Amino acid sequence: MKRIIILLLCVSAGNFATAQEIVQIPHEKATGTTWEGGEKAYFSKIWQNDVVTNVSVPTMEVFRPENPNGVSVVVAPGGGLYALSIKSEGTDVAQWLNEQGVTAFVLKYRLVPTGEDGVQEITDEGASNPALIFERVAPVLPYSYADGLAAIKYVRENADSYKLDPSKIGFMGFSAGGAVTMGVAYNYDKTNRPDFLVPVYPWTLVMPVQEAPKDAPPMLVICSSDDPLGLATGSVELYSSWLKANKPVALQMYAKGGHGYGMKNQGLPSDDWIKRFHEWAIAQSIIIPSAAE
Repeated sequence: MKRIIILLLCVSAGNFATAQEIVQIPHEKATGTTWEGGEKAYFSKIWQNDVVTNVSVPTMEVFRPENPNGVSVVVAPGGGLYALSIKSEGTDVAQWLNEQGVTAFVLKYRLVPTGEDGVQEITDEGASNPALIFERVAPVLPYSYADGLAAIKYVRENADSYKLDPSKIGFMGFSAGGAVTMGVAYNYDKTNRPDFLVPVYPWTLVMPVQEAPKDAPPMLVICSSDDPLGLATGSVELYSSWLKANKPVALQMYAKGGHGYGMKNQGLPSDDWIKRFHEWAIAQSIIIPSAAE
């Protein structure tokens, strides 16, 4: 009996250690867009990554560091708004940030309604009718960045419970998540203003560059010159718009890296992009290094 009790306690502890902390984001009901079949999570052989598709209810998974430094980042994975590359541009990013003392919130924002395999859908449409992708993305994107804004507001309103500084809440997004980041950058108010922005190879084709807001937060833009979607040009334009407005901004442009790498190891300098973010955050006094560092 004693051995059984010990075993049950171990199992219980293991379940607690791996338990997910999920927060549902307040959101307005979408009009003109409907989802069927529920959210789907699976491993995509096409992208060689864990993905989530058909998101209709925005949520966040919370990643708390052992020793929080008060800084937090909402992380928006990419995936063409048809899917979320939830591991390489989401949970892996969050875990790295946790190692630096940063609290991370991986955001599942609303996506284009898809069937059993959203990755297959965008792949097929990209080959046969690319214009259809933009047609399907256009009505959903405003809801996606509304979810981003709501996520920031939630984190700020609950900063005390997460041991966070409400003036150090950042937003980092990849590709389509980068478009969400730009949507956040152009549409915030006092309650949901991000304190810093990190668009990583942002999809500027669906969210064109605009003038920087008058109170634009510091921004670090990351991309690669050989991005096959041609996003290097838009990234430079985004950087230039902040620079023209005399706002704090930096650009990390790699010669090679391609697109959609996130935390994947390609054996290239772009593998260390997140270290460059950390250095930039220290230089901006967003992150204050500990005495040990």
